[in-house]
Amino acid sequence: MSESILNLNEVAVFQKDSMVLNDITLEVKKGEFVYLIGKTGSGKSSLMKTLYADLPLLEGHGRIVGFNLKTLEEKDIPFLRRKLGIVFQDFKLLPDRNINKNLMFVLKATGWKDPVKMDTKIEEVLDKVGMKTKGFKFPHELSGGEQQRIAIARALLNDPEIILADEPTGNLDPQTSVEVMKVLQEINKAGRTILMATHDYALLLKYPSKTLKCEGAKVFEVVQKAV
Repeated sequence: MSESILNLNEVAVFQKDSMVLNDITLEVKKGEFVYLIGKTGSGKSSLMKTLYADLPLLEGHGRIVGFNLKTLEEKDIPFLRRKLGIVFQDFKLLPDRNINKNLMFVLKATGWKDPVKMDTKIEEVLDKVGMKTKGFKFPHELSGGEQQRIAIARALLNDPEIILADEPTGNLDPQTSVEVMKVLQEINKAGRTILMATHDYALLLKYPSKTLKCEGAKVFEVVQKAV
């Protein structure tokens, strides 16, 4: 049995005072690639935010990478996030510095000290996403797809146990989406767990995998029919 990396039991997700999702029970195991689908406004992002402790878990029980989301204290959130890789739709790269310095900023912020180790790590993650030669470029000099690859590289810096990708192809054209998807697939094949929120059904058909759906305030597993 592969170990569980994410476990939710009878969880309700709140955005301010309103309940967005209710009675969620799900498990993601180590090494899985799991889609989270649903219409805009169905609660995908709110669920993701609960997983990386941007929204507090008020109801139910949840554990991710060994942290209890219900009892998580403010001071422990940075430690939780070091074990998660988070990829957003809008890249969130710092525009005033080049890619290497963007990645260096994250390493310093998460407690890295040794410059040689930091340089080696940056080179390693850029290589994994096929962007080894782009470290000296600024974000605005890169295409959307390239920026998203950098965002994925950034998510890999602290060797996360799971990557939470929230609509990572949401701002990209279909061809670029496929390229970014291939990068995520490679990372998953190397043993990394990925939970990816998306409303791009074309990707699901092209790269079928376990799929959870947000609909009517619930989250349930969808059995994909053979096409």
